[in-house]
Amino acid sequence: MVSIGGGAANTTSLLRLINQRAVFTEIFRLGKASRPELAQVTGLSKPTISMALADLERARLVRPVGLRTGGTGRAALLYEIRPEAGWVLAADIGRTTVRLALADLVGDVVVRRQEPSAARSYDGLVGQLERLAAEVVAEAGLASGDVTVTVFGTPGIHDKESGALRLAPGLPGWERPGAVDALAGVTGSPYTVENDVDLAAVGEGAYGLGKGVSHFVLVSIGTGVGMGVMIDGGLYRGARGAAGEISHLPMGVPERADGPGAGRGEFESVASADGIVAAAARLGMTAATAGEVVAAARRGDPAGREVLAAEAGHVARALAGVIAVLDPELIVLGGGIGAQAGDLLADAVAERLETLVALAPPRIEVSTLGPDAVILGALAVGLSTARDLVFERAVASGPA
Repeated sequence: MVSIGGGAANTTSLLRLINQRAVFTEIFRLGKASRPELAQVTGLSKPTISMALADLERARLVRPVGLRTGGTGRAALLYEIRPEAGWVLAADIGRTTVRLALADLVGDVVVRRQEPSAARSYDGLVGQLERLAAEVVAEAGLASGDVTVTVFGTPGIHDKESGALRLAPGLPGWERPGAVDALAGVTGSPYTVENDVDLAAVGEGAYGLGKGVSHFVLVSIGTGVGMGVMIDGGLYRGARGAAGEISHLPMGVPERADGPGAGRGEFESVASADGIVAAAARLGMTAATAGEVVAAARRGDPAGREVLAAEAGHVARALAGVIAVLDPELIVLGGGIGAQAGDLLADAVAERLETLVALAPPRIEVSTLGPDAVILGALAVGLSTARDLVFERAVASGPA
């Protein structure tokens, strides 16, 4: 913590730190920037910019990267963030698959891992995460202590008071108090736990169809169902972190794939992969996966078409309520079913919504990020956090 008492000397030091942070933040945002560009965007004088850059270079947070030529006058020296100044580990913990990615401070992914999830066993999944993280870090030539921050994406809601995951039946054992605390030992770095669909929405806003869109929702339909809500360009979590938990929306349908005590909400029961397979079975269609049902619908199979039409009806009814409450500009369909059914589902949902909402429905599009959506969102969250952490550590370890 920087003291602001003690007279002019401390005031000068504080202003110097403020200037350093402003310059560091703008280089982070711009990617590469010259002194004149930094002076323009920060409003600081060129001598102040030069002093801040010198301080940031000494702290090994930025580096000169070349010259910008082509304009009139002298070529301008460009600065960029030192990629090795910080590292972000992103983990997508699913019921069927675990994905990890390690990125440097500018967001370049250097190592990836993916394998079937050991989610059936709490201890097995924790051990799997520890092993995969160690492999990823070692492959990058780092030690576990070099990771600046780790971001875990999981189903359900992280109850920070009890340390449990709520509404995550696909991860047995994680509903126990203190269960999430085991993640602290995966890398030993500061960490955060976010809902996986929320992270997918953040990823969509940073790298996908939501980029530049202030109000949109991402609806993920796969082994589970969920929604991430972006309002004014930021993630909306709600009072208890449960915003977007649309899996429990009442649908008023008799054909749910499981009983009401099975831990799954009504919308998820009928609209998720299991619900699609169950609907196909009721029509006499044998399918091991929802993907097979979707493929049959694309071939023109009558039963497959009927199941997909029912799926579009379920999704449209759920989205009609979402539209009435949130009025989003864009709805992005993601998740395994969202990707597999793609345009067929999006078009059918849009057609149903025409008769369900009072105003013209928003655009409905299929995510282009695929299975990387959660990882990309975790990296976006982690990079923002890592930027602040590496700056604060540099300030704490050296003179201003």
